Amino acid sequence: MNDDRLTDVAQRLSRNLTPGDLDHTLSRITAAAVEVLPEVDYASMTILHAGDRLETVAPTHELLWGLDATQYELQEGPCYQAATDTVHIASPDLANDDRFRRYAVAAVAAGVQAQAAIRLYDGPKSRGALNLYSRDLGSFSDLGAIGELFRHQAAMAIDYAREIHNLREAVRTRGTIGTAVGIVMERYHLTDERAFAFLTRVSQDGNIKLREVAERLISTTSEAELK
Repeated sequence: MNDDRLTDVAQRLSRNLTPGDLDHTLSRITAAAVEVLPEVDYASMTILHAGDRLETVAPTHELLWGLDATQYELQEGPCYQAATDTVHIASPDLANDDRFRRYAVAAVAAGVQAQAAIRLYDGPKSRGALNLYSRDLGSFSDLGAIGELFRHQAAMAIDYAREIHNLREAVRTRGTIGTAVGIVMERYHLTDERAFAFLTRVSQDGNIKLREVAERLISTTSEAELK
């Protein structure tokens, strides 16, 4: 691919992958994959959560819910493999790919002839892969530089979105714990330090996250006030 084409793709990705929260970012990534990457008719994201739970997010077409679910059930297919094992995988001819014989039956019946998947991120609690689908036989024989450029740009967008998510969660958690400390102070006539120590002890004794202890206290207090 020439430099002008790569520059054009980079500019289009910059316009499409606008900053936002995680859900927004994942939706923009799959939409941009269809718009920007050659040969892509549909796209989705597979998220591997703790406990090996697989989830499809931001599909660009309804048929992907079924195709992705089939791959998870069979533990076979490009999107399953990219999320659980291989970083990058392509199948230009699904019908004759010995790796995915069972899944290929469903894919071809749905009109999908070729597939590729690219691992976008590896996190401490989850892993994400981009799934690319094509109706044309022979697609994804060589994603080359454009595929790597997309992977890099998408990964940067996800990192930004996850950082924003973590910051928002931290602020929310601090607010929740602060509210719970105030409840304990009022209920037991304690200083803020002793109230916080009380919540911490409950958390440790019950092996429960401090945020969850605070949320439960706030919930039960609200319920009692309504009675």
